[in-house]
Amino acid sequence: MNVKPDIAHNGNHAETAPAYLSVWDLQAYYGESYIVQGISFNVHEGEILALLGRNGAGKTTTLRSIARMANPQLHRGEIWLDHQPLHNMTAHQAAQAGIGLVPEDRRIIPGLTVEENLELAQIAPPVGWSLDRLYDLFPRLAERRKQEGVTLSGGEQQMLAVARALARDIKVLLLDEPYEGLAPVIVDEIEKTLDVIKQQGITTVIVEQNAVRALELSDRAVILDTGGIVFDGTAREVLDNAELRAEYLAI
Repeated sequence: MNVKPDIAHNGNHAETAPAYLSVWDLQAYYGESYIVQGISFNVHEGEILALLGRNGAGKTTTLRSIARMANPQLHRGEIWLDHQPLHNMTAHQAAQAGIGLVPEDRRIIPGLTVEENLELAQIAPPVGWSLDRLYDLFPRLAERRKQEGVTLSGGEQQMLAVARALARDIKVLLLDEPYEGLAPVIVDEIEKTLDVIKQQGITTVIVEQNAVRALELSDRAVILDTGGIVFDGTAREVLDNAELRAEYLAI
């Protein structure tokens, strides 16, 4: 019988507080490529966790595994959300359980307006934030509600992708490179939004190449290197450790 792990172990860190999201001995492949090699970590309810590492370290693979996407193939391991075993679920079932993934390419649906993209996310239960509430959080989207989503600027498309996730009743928001290609002023807006989301008790895992910005936003950090965990601790510890940042994040 499966039992939800309350302690995630790795070579550098162990936690004793009950976890909200637990990844336990995760191993994942793309074809013959062994990308994630037995990683374990916990995320507590309402936390923002920065999942960091160089290109190819396994960050996106980990997010996609949590969201139960068809690729990568989960070879071994367990993923638990609020006492529910995600590792036995399909992507659709994981979304219904409360996982919201915002992929790097944002996947705005062509031919649909901003509002239609949001309404489509709410067709099936569980429904999350109302349109009015989403427009309060993203005033730019309210101004462009009748504009085709794919014609928005990059920053506005990122806002739409996050709003679409919140249109579902999510417990965990997974963000893959949310700052990519965005001007610093737009990143500031995205970060203010993520802080509001945190205040609503939603747990966030962020994968981001702009590691300093991600660390400044986050409570904790996990650093991956060649598919394994080399650090699991507070974000402040990483910001204060120049040697660690230079070796694994090249900053």
